[in-house]
This record gives sequence, structure tokens and C-alpha cells, in this order.
Amino acid sequence: MDTSHLDGEIRDGRHAMQVRVFYEDTDFTGIVYHASYLRFMERGRTNYLRLIGADQRALFEETEKEAPGFAFVVRSMTIDYLKPARMDDVLTVTTSAEEVKGASMMLAQGVSRGAEVLVTAKVRCAFISDGKARPIPKPLRLAMRADRERQGT
Repeated sequence: MDTSHLDGEIRDGRHAMQVRVFYEDTDFTGIVYHASYLRFMERGRTNYLRLIGADQRALFEETEKEAPGFAFVVRSMTIDYLKPARMDDVLTVTTSAEEVKGASMMLAQGVSRGAEVLVTAKVRCAFISDGKARPIPKPLRLAMRADRERQGT
């Protein structure tokens, strides 16, 4: 079964995926609870990395050799809640790499309903291995650089 549509797609230099707001995403007033946006954006970051190749077995194995037990962790986030979303809204979560250097990357993320921007965020993710920050290994850096070059940055 082809499930690639669940991951969204990289278009116009950024990753975009759609999510529908469910009852569980809202507070008692029917407005999306602020922490739900964090989950939506986490899915966006995960699928962004998947689509640039971070889930490809060869890339994973090469990165694992250089940095056993590696992971990306959120180090910091700045988020602006601009407008509310409600149950049954279909939202688009966008993710793009603004900077990739050393042991971290800065991502720009947004959540919109059609052309209406609801939430914007800047997310710094650190690359860790064995619980310590480490430089992003070359194979992974190259995959991210290729994506940034497609974006024209």
C-alpha cells in the first residue's frame, strides 16, 4: 500500500503536509489547544526529514556509524499564535531549513488554513549522539544541503 501521501511533499522549496483538526486537538471551547500545534509541527519536522532521505536505510546506516544512537532534539522554539483554528479545519503545516551548521539546524515552521497564517515558529534542533551534541554527520548534512539548494538558499 502506498502511504507516501501521508508524509506531505516538498514543493516550492519547503515541506508541506495537511492535518485535519480533530476533537482531541481542541479545548472545551472548540478552539485548537496551543500544545496541539506543537504536535502538528513535530509531524511536519519528522516528515520533512523523511522526505529528504533521513529514513533511507543507507543514509541511516552511514549516519549511525559516525554517530551511534543519534537523534535530533528540539533545543529551543519561538512560536507566535496569530489566529485560532477550530474542529474540522484542514491545516497546512510547512517546514523549511533556514540554517544547517555545526551540531544544529534552524527550521522555520508555519501552520495555515488556506492563505491565512495561524501560527509561525522558529525551531532550533540539535543533533545528539550518546546524549551529547555532535556535529551533524556529512551524509545527513549533504541531504539537508541538497534540500536547501532546491529552495534556492
